[in-house]
Amino acid sequence: MGKIIAVANQKGGVGKTTTSVNLTASLATAKRRVLLIDLDPQGNATMGCGVNKKKLVHSSYEVLTRQSKPGDAILPLKELGFHILPGNADLTAAQVDLLHHDNRERALREALESCRGDYDFIFVDCPPSLNMLTVNAMVAADSVLIPMQCEYYALEGLSDLMDTLENIRRTVNPKLAIEGLLRTMFDPRSRLAKEVSDQLLEHFGDKVLRTVIPRNIRLAEAPSHGLPALMYDKSSRGAVAYLALAGEIMRRNEKAA
Repeated sequence: MGKIIAVANQKGGVGKTTTSVNLTASLATAKRRVLLIDLDPQGNATMGCGVNKKKLVHSSYEVLTRQSKPGDAILPLKELGFHILPGNADLTAAQVDLLHHDNRERALREALESCRGDYDFIFVDCPPSLNMLTVNAMVAADSVLIPMQCEYYALEGLSDLMDTLENIRRTVNPKLAIEGLLRTMFDPRSRLAKEVSDQLLEHFGDKVLRTVIPRNIRLAEAPSHGLPALMYDKSSRGAVAYLALAGEIMRRNEKAA
């Protein structure tokens, strides 16, 4: 059964989509079967994989609202080596539509039962808010990967996210774990970044992933070409960092198995 990992942080601009796309691509190069689910109404993960979000016949919206099965909406990206369940602005309506459904927080979990066995890893790119879409991702997930910048407000936002995780565990998904905290857009020259990083290590210990994602222009440029950084410039520091992250994720999961 594929492991479902929600990539979440209610703070925007911390590298959720960049992490979702590039970690998926990196694991695919390691011959892992990977599905990327775009659950963000902005559809950035979809566009970042070269899929036109405005021309979708089926999307994660239809899957969430039980209008389509995952198999009807999942697209194989042969050149990238993985599959995507794309998303677009229709997801904004999903939050309202789900209010009329029974077990609305379990919609994604139930939908993935039919295809989970086809993959080694399933990543869910969450919106930058703690809404019904993010709750669906967390209820479906085995664990949560938390990308975060080492800046002043990061720890305060992290506290809110931890409260949400605890509420999800207590009510609907007791097995939800923290996959890891990922330091993104890291500038080693910044004294503040180092201080926040040290605080993370002090409070969360080995939950903080060893891999650190640096600030890198190639990571920022790649989405405009509809490519993960690995396919855009495989020698860039960003691409190399996500390959290292993929290796760390695989080792952790093999050790836990």
